[in-house]
Amino acid sequence: MKFKTVLWCFLVATTVSIAQGKKSKGDFLFYEYQYKGAITAYEKELSKKKLTGQQYLNLADSYLKVGNFKRASKIYLDIYELEVSKKDSAGIMSNHRFNKLLQSLSGISEKEKIDKLLKVRKTFSSPELMENANFNSELLASNAASELEFEIFNLEVNSPQSDFSPSFYNDKILFTSGRPQKSRKVYEPSGESYLDIFVAKVRSEGNAVNANSFTGIPSSDFHRATPFYSKELNNIFYMLSNTKKGKLAFNDKGKNALAIGKTNGIGDFSFLLKDLSVSFYYPFYDVATSKLYFAADFEDSYGGTDIYYVHTNHGQIMSAPINLGPTVNTPGNEIAPYVFENSLYFSSDIFYGLGGMDIYKSNLREDDTFSIPVNLGNGINSTYDDFGFIIKNNTNNGLIGYFSSNREGGKGNDDIYGYTVAEKPGIKTILIEGSVVNTSTKKGISNALVEVFDASGKSVKKNYSKDDGFYQFEIPWEDAIHIKVTKERYSNFSELYTKEEIEELQKGTLDVKVSLLDDLVEEREGQTVVKLNKFYFRKGKSEITSYIAKELDNVVDVIKNFPQLQLRIESHTDSRLGGSTNFRISQKRSDAIKKYLIDNGVPNSNILYAVGYGEDNLINKCKNGVFCLDVQHKENERSLIVVLNYNVLY
Repeated sequence: MKFKTVLWCFLVATTVSIAQGKKSKGDFLFYEYQYKGAITAYEKELSKKKLTGQQYLNLADSYLKVGNFKRASKIYLDIYELEVSKKDSAGIMSNHRFNKLLQSLSGISEKEKIDKLLKVRKTFSSPELMENANFNSELLASNAASELEFEIFNLEVNSPQSDFSPSFYNDKILFTSGRPQKSRKVYEPSGESYLDIFVAKVRSEGNAVNANSFTGIPSSDFHRATPFYSKELNNIFYMLSNTKKGKLAFNDKGKNALAIGKTNGIGDFSFLLKDLSVSFYYPFYDVATSKLYFAADFEDSYGGTDIYYVHTNHGQIMSAPINLGPTVNTPGNEIAPYVFENSLYFSSDIFYGLGGMDIYKSNLREDDTFSIPVNLGNGINSTYDDFGFIIKNNTNNGLIGYFSSNREGGKGNDDIYGYTVAEKPGIKTILIEGSVVNTSTKKGISNALVEVFDASGKSVKKNYSKDDGFYQFEIPWEDAIHIKVTKERYSNFSELYTKEEIEELQKGTLDVKVSLLDDLVEEREGQTVVKLNKFYFRKGKSEITSYIAKELDNVVDVIKNFPQLQLRIESHTDSRLGGSTNFRISQKRSDAIKKYLIDNGVPNSNILYAVGYGEDNLINKCKNGVFCLDVQHKENERSLIVVLNYNVLY
């Protein structure tokens, strides 16, 4: 299978000086991006002597670049197993390289081996990464991500060289190309011209023609690439080589990195992001939030290149770079951010994609977090590198946009493709979040199981609430779902939601209120009873008054929430009437309570006994013949709802 580097200028912007230390022929060829030649040279060297750990990794990387996944995976596994057994120098198999190992195994369909390695390498498998991997694996297996019909076409302006990074520019497009120009030097690692920005006219159907070098930015002999035009600011943001006095500028390790600058097209220019040790790529300015998004290879990234943003004031930077976090960024490379209608589109070469770089979509939330990135599926993605995705509403109908790919059938290395589509791409999902809260204390409950079922009753998602009670889940769209929340000693939550109700839930949060049984019961007279305010029947009567009914409704709620409880209803009187009369009255009162509970939804099976004790169990000295105040007699008149199996259950 044909497979190329995503963009040779992306991952190592310009050749790192190789004058430091002794280098082999394989090293020279590898660092010049000549991967086929590097393979030949390294294999020849390997037949004579042992390669260093770094050279062996370079060989594996070279095989991965040319699409020989079987040989690449063999070498990566050799290195990994040596590190695990501590028989070789540890540390060179970084999480970024480990992702390449998984990519190579994915290329030869070794899913079981991938799953096994993920279980072992705990430092690689963050909760966010595994959630993303499981979600996208299920999605791609179901083919749900490929339901939209994309009309894809290769642009007329493509050349035999690399053409990529399209950007809307009024009724034209800007793009990056390595095509030769008389005024431009050849960039040796690629054999193409130093990257430059071009402009092309767009026809009504979306194809682009008549490409010319773009003159709206300051001239340079070196890289100018990945443009983004902000109509609102009338500024062009783009990537360019770091230079000093007209020559490439290098850091103390011999690296020439890439910067991001902006210009208004009439001569004014300023650097926005510049660091000789860090490369910045693919700027995107979001006018709604005044954030400038970009990709960069900071040392503290999650993998290779990560996506960041900075706050700006009309394009002028006002904050330090902020990493988008582990939901978006992975041990792989993430590049080419683009925001459209509250969705972030970007590309990643994480192992669970279709191959190479894939385009993903993540929804932006109000709290500045991101939903699980969703692979856009076959068609827009391929087994090759697909990146630089942009989109807008089509004046004719639906939506239109462009992306870059090195898939088979193109005109050159990377080609720009146009597409039209009827609806916003990216599978529709259900995203619900909120908190599990204790009804009594109003505090969040940790470690509560939140489970989602589809219309057939199949469990589709399980999650646990965090320490503060927060929970969140995202699943492919269903027209009906059933949500259950459970935790031992707490009441259960169980609700069905229709399509319309699910749509409404997307707009806010779903806070689930549950009760702790310990808050609903208490110890009285040596037994566990349902906690109720004390109530009294009318003297000598057994009718359920409105006040008594209000208290008994609390018992109905307790049984509804804790249906496993078994009850005994017991009623007691004072000693002021005759003993047989008191027995009769207390029994009638227990029977009346039982009837009310059953009539209001408590199953008969939950009430094991309903007993009247009369005056047998007085709780003070007020027996027959003993003078007591009325308030003392009333202490003996009481009804209790005893929980018989409390100690058995908990």
